[in-house]
Amino acid sequence: MSTDERPRLGLGMVGYAFMGRAHSQAWRVAPRFFELPLRPDMAVLCGRSPQGVATAARTLGWGAVETDWRRLIARDDVDLVDVVTPGDTHAEIAVAALEAGKHVLCEKPLANSVTEAEAMAAAARRAAEHGVLAMVGFTYRRVPAISLAAQLVAEGRIGRVRQVRAQYLQDWIADPEAPLSWRLDKQRAGSGALGDIGAHIVDLVQFITGESITGVSGLLETFVTERPVAEGFSGLSGTAGSARGPVTVDDAAVFLARLSGGGIGTFEATRFAWGRKNAIRLEVNGTDGSLAFDFEDLNVLHLFDATEPAREAGYRRIVVTEPEHPYVAAWWPAGHMLGYEHAFTHQAVDLVHALAVGAQPAPSFDDGLAVQRVLDAVERSAADESRWTTVAGTPADTPQEES
Repeated sequence: MSTDERPRLGLGMVGYAFMGRAHSQAWRVAPRFFELPLRPDMAVLCGRSPQGVATAARTLGWGAVETDWRRLIARDDVDLVDVVTPGDTHAEIAVAALEAGKHVLCEKPLANSVTEAEAMAAAARRAAEHGVLAMVGFTYRRVPAISLAAQLVAEGRIGRVRQVRAQYLQDWIADPEAPLSWRLDKQRAGSGALGDIGAHIVDLVQFITGESITGVSGLLETFVTERPVAEGFSGLSGTAGSARGPVTVDDAAVFLARLSGGGIGTFEATRFAWGRKNAIRLEVNGTDGSLAFDFEDLNVLHLFDATEPAREAGYRRIVVTEPEHPYVAAWWPAGHMLGYEHAFTHQAVDLVHALAVGAQPAPSFDDGLAVQRVLDAVERSAADESRWTTVAGTPADTPQEES
């Protein structure tokens, strides 16, 4: 019999594929390495396939299963709904959960459209009035080196931000014979590289700099317009029994941007960069220095201090594994590296602490909406010959009174 007297937090998760595995790992590990004010209980896992969800629940550590997310939301033993499904289902599930009085963690991007994201953010604001809270899962914020970068910028270590350079490079569909998946269908995914991985670097730049992206000029490209249909795959409309099916999203996205503080940025997201598996590359140049990060060396942050004497100047390599660094004290001795999965644990930890005191967890659904508006502006710009496009809801979108 358990003697744990902490209040229970009943978890229900919808979806159990790649992100479901990552979130499950986080929920299992968080209370074993961090002191949490609530006791997470992995109560129920939901998926459409009875056999598939039952197998996943046994493997991932969930106590019960459902095959209808509506039944999961209705359960009395679920206090928080963790949404890790494709983007076209986020809005319906998250809004229903919030209206039922359940806290929500929803994977990124928040939705497939600004309209859906606005509805989700509005639902979250209404729910917050009753103590029901929501967070969007931009997990890379919780990489200790990235959290440290945000702290250093906020402390003024690199001065005023002038330029940012952000890339997210992958190669998993660089082969034109790679088969179709739901991520290549606009109806399911909303967009391609732009929303899938470009959303991350949009959020990271806004998180690290503390500024908003106010305007963009974008270009989208689809290099391979049709792909093989894997045997037994029927995830896309019109592909059943076909040898090949259409790709309806972008393969690569590039755009210029202006930040609310007057700085400028360049962004690139592609799944066609051979040899780049998960390269998130960020550089922020300020009036007093620079920061640089690459996720393929995720325990390291590079800092250049322009206020040092020129004869001593150079990038400083900070190995972000000291107990003084964000999140690290709960893990291993200094120099013992963290990995991809740890950021998901940090996300769970931060969310539980916020729920325990009734504080809005970050990033909020409003933060997710802000990212969605940037993605929408890039799409609109690309469709209009890369015309400069204002991001809705930012200072640049507010008409100025004539003097």
